[in-house]
Amino acid sequence: MARSAIAERNTAETRIAARLELDGSGTWSVDTGIPFFDHMLAQLAKHGGLALEVKAEGDIEVDSHHLVEDVGIVLGGLLREALGAKEGLARYSSVAIPLDEALVSVALDLSGRPYLYYQVDTASMAPLGNPAMDPQLAEEFFRAFVNSAGICLHIELVRGKNAHHVLEAAFKAVARAIRAAKVVEGTGVPSTKGVL
Repeated sequence: MARSAIAERNTAETRIAARLELDGSGTWSVDTGIPFFDHMLAQLAKHGGLALEVKAEGDIEVDSHHLVEDVGIVLGGLLREALGAKEGLARYSSVAIPLDEALVSVALDLSGRPYLYYQVDTASMAPLGNPAMDPQLAEEFFRAFVNSAGICLHIELVRGKNAHHVLEAAFKAVARAIRAAKVVEGTGVPSTKGVL
């Protein structure tokens, strides 16, 4: 049975339609109106071994915050639904990903309990792309994603200066962590509680 999910989210601020296939081939069709954010979502699909479709629009003339956060909510919900009962999953993973001078470390637990530790200082980084995405919005995306997916995610910048390199390394690291944790390697739920 395919591990996939489809969702729509429509609010007064955003309209989002998305589809996620956990056992995809790293393909994507992403259009949020924020080119740098599209580039980051493509990293999730490609390096996560997912099939991802996202069509989103919103009040980016006000700020990109609403759209980035709401896409996180939708994608987190898709991940939670596609994982199902989580039987046989590896569950845990950790990875460190370099991109030139940047190095980002990620640890992931598909625990059913949302928690985000985000230690990536982007306060002094300039916005990226046109229309621009404030690098601080990456944290808002990951927080919404974690809360909606019900996962525990730690993201830590070991070193790095270039905003593009830092954020791309972070998205690639999260993608590779998802790729490893979603693997079915046994039977039964990987918890002494019997449920995740």
